[in-house]
Amino acid sequence: MIKVKRKEGFILRITRVLREPTQDSLDLYLYVPDELGLNTNVVAEDLFYHSAIHSRRTYFSAEHQLPLVRSRLEGRGRLDPERYRLSMSLYAFQFVTAQEQSARDIIERFHDEGSENDATPQELLEHIELIESILRRVRRNQPTEDNLTRYFANIDNYISWFTQQEMLAISAELPDETGYQQVRQKIMALCEREESYRTERQYNSERATASPTRMSNKMRLLRRLIEFPVTLKDKPKELGGGEQRAVKALVTGLVMMVISALVIELHVVFSNVTIWFLLALAVLYAVREVFKDDLRQTLWRWLRKGRPKWRRRYRDPERGTVVGSQREWFDFKKSNRMPEEIRRARRSNVSQRSETVLHYRSRAQMLPTRFLSGYHQTRETLTLDLELLTSLMEPGSHRIFLIEEGEVTNRKVEKRYQFNLIARSQQGEHDADIQRWKIVLNRSRILDIEEIPLFDDDSARVGEKSRKANEMVEYP
Repeated sequence: MIKVKRKEGFILRITRVLREPTQDSLDLYLYVPDELGLNTNVVAEDLFYHSAIHSRRTYFSAEHQLPLVRSRLEGRGRLDPERYRLSMSLYAFQFVTAQEQSARDIIERFHDEGSENDATPQELLEHIELIESILRRVRRNQPTEDNLTRYFANIDNYISWFTQQEMLAISAELPDETGYQQVRQKIMALCEREESYRTERQYNSERATASPTRMSNKMRLLRRLIEFPVTLKDKPKELGGGEQRAVKALVTGLVMMVISALVIELHVVFSNVTIWFLLALAVLYAVREVFKDDLRQTLWRWLRKGRPKWRRRYRDPERGTVVGSQREWFDFKKSNRMPEEIRRARRSNVSQRSETVLHYRSRAQMLPTRFLSGYHQTRETLTLDLELLTSLMEPGSHRIFLIEEGEVTNRKVEKRYQFNLIARSQQGEHDADIQRWKIVLNRSRILDIEEIPLFDDDSARVGEKSRKANEMVEYP
């Protein structure tokens, strides 16, 4: 199951948990209205991939108590320090990620206009109690060694500050109703305790505490410290570099051979070097310059058609061993060239020919046997930044006229655009899952994301024929 959430600005965060199967695939189809005039001449495919698409994988465990058990084993001298750091980083990372998601969901429920699905006071009280219990578990078994104590202090400092920030963000959105007064008091008590806790522990200097900017920057660095040990190292590598040089050499050789033959024929025809001979020679070299580049580009596109453009190799952050690989594709396509299952999922009253599709595709093969001991799953987070497309949107707004109580009134209406995102994911030999979202945005930010349920006849479950056609990456 894929989850799509909006972050600040124009960023979409797409997450999924990859379980036991070693092979997985992901296809993202972003339908962009044709009125924006998007094409490869306006935004190059390589530019969009490198600027707007960012992917990473982290270790993930559904057994949430496992890192805490390991920390207790370390406290008894039964676990090495490096494994303790990794376990605590993983636990802290999953804790802050889950808390961040829960807080965002609660706030969005309060923001939905006309919605009766606001978080109830009882739900919020249970959420606060859960946060408090997790903090107690983390602090129950603190290490005694100096190097581990410093590492624990960094993690404890961050999750304390982060919890306070998320709780205050929720408190700022609470309605001014009597039923939420107890929730607000509970949140304020928790935040004050965490503030006093960090002060007693002397986690931060007085100068840092007094400056929100210094504190925010410090916590951003601590967040990176937590994420680093559990994030698989990877570096995209563009494929086809050697083939591109070979194509260039081949085309240059063929063109020069033809031009040389024609020069010899011209020398025979004119016998002497005359002005007509020089003019014909200039025409030949001009034709060579024109057709050499066109021939090279045509041959290159034919050779690379359907083949991956980039490759990632994932390495364990502790040992540096290769634990998997992934190959990626990205291109612009016409909506009428989409697979039948995607067209059914995109069903719309508007002709799909009026849309341009941004297609991102990845095929990965992981080796769970090389993962960190005790972990057999990864969590993939892919961020999609749509800011490059905002320059194509029309600025400003327009007015519409209405009749209200017998009077003609006008209202200012902003210009909005609707994108559609369809995701197709498959793990191992299981059937593929297809999901669809509507994304509404203007020139300032993403306004709304709504998941559109697919009916049974439109869900496009992929059978054995589709699985065989699915190109999985072989481990290099």
